[in-house]
Amino acid sequence: MNDKEIAAFFCNIMAEDKQVSAGIAAICTLLKCLEHDKSETIQELVTKLKGAVKVMESTDCPITAVVSGSELFLRFITLATLDYSTFADCKKIMLHRGEVFLNKLKEARGKVAKLGSSFIVDGSKVLTHSKSRVALETFKVASKAGKRFQVYVTSSLPDSSGEDMAEELRKLSIPCTVILDSAIGYVMEQIDIVMIGAEGVVESGGVINKVGSYTMALCAREMKKPFYVLTESFKFSRLYPLNQRDLPDNFKYKSSALKKDLSKEHPLVDYTPPSYISLLFTDLGILTPSAVSDELIKLYL
Repeated sequence: MNDKEIAAFFCNIMAEDKQVSAGIAAICTLLKCLEHDKSETIQELVTKLKGAVKVMESTDCPITAVVSGSELFLRFITLATLDYSTFADCKKIMLHRGEVFLNKLKEARGKVAKLGSSFIVDGSKVLTHSKSRVALETFKVASKAGKRFQVYVTSSLPDSSGEDMAEELRKLSIPCTVILDSAIGYVMEQIDIVMIGAEGVVESGGVINKVGSYTMALCAREMKKPFYVLTESFKFSRLYPLNQRDLPDNFKYKSSALKKDLSKEHPLVDYTPPSYISLLFTDLGILTPSAVSDELIKLYL
């Protein structure tokens, strides 16, 4: 597959299935590249796969999960190179391991939702931010369990993704209210818990998510409300930002915006430090922020 075909395949997955995250779409694309690749050596193959990741990073899709998911995928499948003498055998096993890895990730959202839903009780008022697929699944599981609760969701400018989230919640007959991003402080005193998704989880246990998440965490801390993050483990990333400026520009802005004056561009994501996060609900279990680095080490072993 050439660069144009890789970008088209990746973007088509994102456009056709709104329930697929960018990380899963990236791994599906890498599997397709692996299947059609004509390389003759492991080194050439890995170089081409890394090139495919760069192509996906150059699209205007959110790339935080693309980077972390692709790194884990490449690490997982290339372990096969140590066990087989011929390239053909090795590639066959890499494809098998890749499919196993992808199927495991597809089950992750359900595991997170099951854990997170147990923290929603009857009468709860839950605040969430933007549109998160894993948060939506968590609310769906809680609702199916017969729990009665209300969700407040930010409109989440500039793309108003919170409106889409509210529409999905209404389809599930879950009472919801869309609030202005600037009204987070106003409604926080009524809230019992905050539950948000994440585009990435860094080594410190902090999270990268839609811009406004940090503001929400600050308000939650000030009003002593638990701040929970719902995320799959493939979003764990080997980054260690200390502040907003430490986030890479390609994480914060669309690829097309990187060619412009960034001082006039709005960031798409922000960084919430681990000190503001109560717990992370993951397919690896319920973690404290300090436990994330240990899990990252295990993932890359």
